[in-house]
Amino acid sequence: MFDRRLIQNFDWVLLILLVLIGIISVVNLYSATYPLKGSSHTPIFLKQVYWYLMGFAALLLMTTFDYHLLERLAYPIYVFSVVLLVLVLIVGDIRSGSQRWLSLGGISFQPSELAKIALVITLAKFFHGQGQLNEYRLRDLWQPFVFIAVPCLLIIKEPDLGTALSLVVISFSIILFVKIRWTSLVILIMTSVSAVPFVWLTLKEYQQRRILTFLRPEMDPLGAGYHINQSKIAIGSGLLWGKGFLKGTQTRLHFLPEQHTDFAFSVLAEEWGFIGSVTLLVLYLLLIMWGINIAKNSKEKFGALLALGIVSIVFWQFAINVSMVTGLLPVVGIPLVMFSYGGSSVLASMAGMGLLMNISMRRFMFQ
Repeated sequence: MFDRRLIQNFDWVLLILLVLIGIISVVNLYSATYPLKGSSHTPIFLKQVYWYLMGFAALLLMTTFDYHLLERLAYPIYVFSVVLLVLVLIVGDIRSGSQRWLSLGGISFQPSELAKIALVITLAKFFHGQGQLNEYRLRDLWQPFVFIAVPCLLIIKEPDLGTALSLVVISFSIILFVKIRWTSLVILIMTSVSAVPFVWLTLKEYQQRRILTFLRPEMDPLGAGYHINQSKIAIGSGLLWGKGFLKGTQTRLHFLPEQHTDFAFSVLAEEWGFIGSVTLLVLYLLLIMWGINIAKNSKEKFGALLALGIVSIVFWQFAINVSMVTGLLPVVGIPLVMFSYGGSSVLASMAGMGLLMNISMRRFMFQ
């Protein structure tokens, strides 16, 4: 029988924050792709509207069942996501030198977006099943490390280094939350640092250039450093109030690369200035804080870990993208979650928000 308390506990705050971010995203994408080319193709901003509508449908769908069902299905979901990643490498579409998409019935999607949610669910199940272990040693974490390594290696093979790195930091956030022994943490950090030379040798040439250009932007201003230089010019020229809607020169003259995906925030900063940028940052900050509050108020460990993992997905993609477009991090190709154009990203992110709302709505069941 349907529990009326689910309606009473519907998380309107979370929904309002998502609607506001969605509206700003669509308006920004309209500007980023204006003037619209004379083409029979659907405009990008309108596609984003469709993806958001499907995303909100996915969000509502994710609230219709008890999220504890995911604990029983965690490993099958994980295996399914890994199988999709393997299929990408076999029959996936190749675009701009990367093989990241699967086509199904005329619709393309990125399985790596599903892998983020699947990995969070799997790690939440694993650590919940460990009971009340106070501190984890490295040998206690060999299974989570395997769970993390498999999708990361497959995604790196595509290649998509940015998404692989985001999986690592998202997973590490969960591991820190469940507490790892400080000696094990030091060993893990030292091992990671010592692996840097090996990782450097495995990077492709264009990835190495991006890192070197990040350290010395002047070494290749028209090559690898072009993207970040144009982004900084766009953001800086916005000043306090911005140049105005549809009046950003870097955007209008198409000096800004990937302005509807990776550098969508730069478009916003140029046209709406510091005030517009801070407004969006505050919305994301409120969303992240609200998600942490949901995790804190969860009455059992699986819900808390699941909520924390979903919040980590939003936080790290948000933090990395904004740091990337402002020159604080190298360009790694991570879009701004639920803001940049991308059907797979919007659907997966909104499904994750649906799970977050699911946990929020059912918190009364464990009081």
